[in-house]
Amino acid sequence: MRSHRSFVPVSSWSDRRQRRGVAGERAAIAYLTACGWNVESHRFRLGRHDLDLVVRRGHLVAFVEVKTRRSNACGSALESVSALKRHILGKVAMSWRLRHGRAEDTYRFDLLAIQDLGGGRYEVEHVEDAWRMGWSA
Repeated sequence: MRSHRSFVPVSSWSDRRQRRGVAGERAAIAYLTACGWNVESHRFRLGRHDLDLVVRRGHLVAFVEVKTRRSNACGSALESVSALKRHILGKVAMSWRLRHGRAEDTYRFDLLAIQDLGGGRYEVEHVEDAWRMGWSA
């Protein structure tokens, strides 16, 4: 039996970390579109896991993990993506690829580290081809 989840606007979310994450994803979308990428999917879900962004430029598709931080006190964004997280993202990306991919596409995994400077200002670090899966090479 399928559970029903009601829509709750982001502004009503009580967890400020989740709100910061969504704001970081919005900043990532603005950055990537300014760099010529087209957003294919935002928060593509497979079960309880998701891809933050799937973006395309020509035949290149990037599965983008967005990490939004206020500081690096708990480590860098790249360090926070464990081997298990990469494995899970690979499974979700394969699902997207099977549903929406094209024969001529090439794939990579990117990481966007968003530094929340406050006042709606962000600093973006884009790590292209941050890791690979066996099928994405």
